Amino acid sequence: MKLTDFKVLTFDCYGTLIDWESGMIEALRPLTSRAKKQLSRDDILAAHARHESSQQEVTPAKRYSELLAVVYKRLAEEWSVESSWDDAVTYGASIKDWPAFPDTVEALTYLKRFYRLAILSNVDNASFAHSNKRLQVRFDAIYTAEDIGSYKPNTRNFDYMIGKLETLGLMKSDILHTAESLFHDHVVANRLGLASCWIYRRHDKQGFGATMNPGAMPNTDFRFNSLADFVAAHRKEVGA
Repeated sequence: MKLTDFKVLTFDCYGTLIDWESGMIEALRPLTSRAKKQLSRDDILAAHARHESSQQEVTPAKRYSELLAVVYKRLAEEWSVESSWDDAVTYGASIKDWPAFPDTVEALTYLKRFYRLAILSNVDNASFAHSNKRLQVRFDAIYTAEDIGSYKPNTRNFDYMIGKLETLGLMKSDILHTAESLFHDHVVANRLGLASCWIYRRHDKQGFGATMNPGAMPNTDFRFNSLADFVAAHRKEVGA
């Protein structure tokens, strides 16, 4: 299997293209700075992952920015920090401030020359529109949790994407799903027989950060530590 075997790259966005962990840590600082116990970066991200995942299961149709507000409320309760609903809403709106990884824009610009590009993200459309300005590329298709009414790792999100890509003349065998999260993306890709590429952004860190432990490690067809490494491997294949 080669990178050049595929016609479309379907990207998870947050954690893969956008550095959501750094964005979360910064946006949560007004809360974490008032916590009664010392919280490490990993403590904060793991707690966020727990509350986000459980809330996505309970309210799968809630817009992501609104869901993040509930996550903020749960974190404040867990850490015994007094906060207001306005604070929670402000956190939900912080997605627009989350930065792209340093290699993202250049990599997407290069990959757009060779592939069609699509997004499959656990986000709402308005929030992604802000992030898309940071990504500086026109995606051929954008599929959000708001469009679908559920959150990954629900299989229906992937089924929706695969079905809609077929209307663009792209078959499942044309797709290389490209993502950081094992829990949200690669486990489901394995289940559906979808080729996948792991962008292992957390290769130099312990644990799973802002995502849940996937349990048994899924298989991935490609693994790179960054999008820049993906591009380097593709250049080597095409002799560029």
